[in-house]
Amino acid sequence: MKDRGDLVAGLIRKAESDLLAMTASLDAGAVDAACFHAQQAAEKYLKSFLAAKDIAFPHTHNLSKLLDACTAIDPSLGELSEIVAPLTPYAVELRYDFEFCPTKEAAQAARTAAIAVRDVIAARLT
Repeated sequence: MKDRGDLVAGLIRKAESDLLAMTASLDAGAVDAACFHAQQAAEKYLKSFLAAKDIAFPHTHNLSKLLDACTAIDPSLGELSEIVAPLTPYAVELRYDFEFCPTKEAAQAARTAAIAVRDVIAARLT
């Protein structure tokens, strides 16, 4: 990455790719993969907000921790708190806990959550 703008653009590009992978996974019936990509997209959108504000973001998959850093800059982002909380387990726990498998309904909710994060962050970055 060359500068902050490049980092923000790169994070958004990767988040958009995760949204595409999420949709393809959901359409294919791979609900665990869909949930993973929903979490990843939300994570990258939150990190893009922090990068845009020139804040070094923590290397974590915990969306609540990332959101705390975001709300320190823009308290109105607290509206995402209940939206991102259910996504965090899809980053690591879902990948390594072989008994943890979300339902199709959970994957659809994860998709809705990831899109909500995208929309809220996009509105703050314009």
